Amino acid sequence: MLNAIVMMIVLGAGLGLLLGIAGVFFTVEQDTRVEQITAMLPGLNCGACGFPGCNGLATALVSKEATDPAQCKPSTPVQRDRIKAFMETGVDPVSSAHSHSV
Repeated sequence: MLNAIVMMIVLGAGLGLLLGIAGVFFTVEQDTRVEQITAMLPGLNCGACGFPGCNGLATALVSKEATDPAQCKPSTPVQRDRIKAFMETGVDPVSSAHSHSV
């Protein structure tokens, strides 16, 4: 009985170690551009753009399935220009303007 308990503890520790190592080597880097563009959109999730909500449009813009932020009907021209600039440069023009210290 004691032998079986020790064997299960050793087996559990070994498999846990293997899962931990696999988690380090097989990690997937997430593309943060989708979250950044979603934050730039109005957040109404209305679907007027033809995609399932603002996150759907942001995903389509990043994957180049959609090319024009003007597909978001409720967005303002300022929001559209901000998204276009972000897609061209990879830098949010609003946050970079606020990050400069005087």
